[in-house]
Amino acid sequence: MPTQKDRFALSLTLQDGYAFTVDFGQDGVPDLEVDEAPPLGTGRGPNATRLLAAAVGNCLGASLLYCLRRSRIEVHGLRVAVEVGLERNERGRMRIGEIHVNLAPDMEPEQRERMGRCLELFEDFCIVTESVRQGVKVSVEVEPATVAAALA
Repeated sequence: MPTQKDRFALSLTLQDGYAFTVDFGQDGVPDLEVDEAPPLGTGRGPNATRLLAAAVGNCLGASLLYCLRRSRIEVHGLRVAVEVGLERNERGRMRIGEIHVNLAPDMEPEQRERMGRCLELFEDFCIVTESVRQGVKVSVEVEPATVAAALA
């Protein structure tokens, strides 16, 4: 069972339409505006699907970098490209069917041969990717508030 230090919280506040402001609850981290793409929203920020794709790409990129740096392999840059395939489920609802990630570290040619162990390990240390692959338990509760209570 997770301990209190293994947990974190963030909050989203509706701005207008389908746009929310995300407060990550971290000092020094600015809020992020998220929104649905048109015609539903105005596209003023990334939507949840793009945030998930970015999270998977960021996690894999950081995990690979960590392993390479620990192996004393100098990385001059890293490009991470993420492609998401959407599909409809049996009920016709849109779902993420696949996520393809291409990691392109920029390094000296002689360093490439030393990447072997990292290529075997880095994915296993990526919290987001491995959680998505296994399916994450999501619990949802709806607690309606009356307008008077919300204004208080």
